[in-house]
Amino acid sequence: MSPIIHCVRHAQAYHNLTTYNDISPLDPLLTDYGMQQCEELHEAFPHHDGVAAIVASPLKRTMGTALYAFRSVIASRGIKVIALPEIQENSDLPCDTGSDRVELEREFAGQPTDFSLVREGWNSKKGPWAPEHEAIAERCRVARVFLRDLANEEGDIVVVAHGGLLHSLTQDWSDFDRHDGTGWANMEFRSYTFASNGGDQAPLVETDGSLKHRQGTRMTREDQLQLQERAEEAWAAVGYQLPGKCLA
Repeated sequence: MSPIIHCVRHAQAYHNLTTYNDISPLDPLLTDYGMQQCEELHEAFPHHDGVAAIVASPLKRTMGTALYAFRSVIASRGIKVIALPEIQENSDLPCDTGSDRVELEREFAGQPTDFSLVREGWNSKKGPWAPEHEAIAERCRVARVFLRDLANEEGDIVVVAHGGLLHSLTQDWSDFDRHDGTGWANMEFRSYTFASNGGDQAPLVETDGSLKHRQGTRMTREDQLQLQERAEEAWAAVGYQLPGKCLA
């Protein structure tokens, strides 16, 4: 059976209490309600037994979500949360800009984390880390290949990331404007497998059960590209992403 990738949007953090017109905090932590959401997912998530690895964006809210919502898996399997810079949030707003590795290691001291992939400059929001279409697409491609290799080695994976990034990672743009800059609610999860013969793009395919659970519709690639163009235009208009041509 093909490994399953369970993608999860982080719990509520302090920037979720503001709008994009407000000054957002740098790399915010989870709110008390966000911690409650983690507890609720910990109790409700139906796939704990199958999870072999956990990967999260290195931002504090995603690391905190992974550590708390999936603590039973971490404890029972003796695994660490792998921080993967390529799945940081797309924008260069303060709330979407991560902390230096030394600060992350201080914040999560004593916790089962692996920051070995977090290198200097990962939070610069420049070059390969810029909030531009081409850079985001390449980061997500690299992330999918990493996840595919890890899944082939370990098995099912939980991936904790961000609302905008998850559209780019899964290449699914449906309902992109349902919430503030995303179609994913806080703590929503969806499940995927990797397409066969996906090559170096390693595309994800949502499972039938996941689509049914969220009452979603499987869309054609052409329809998704049209939605992507609309989404990126909307995000550029409010500063979530730099303007750029959608190429793929």
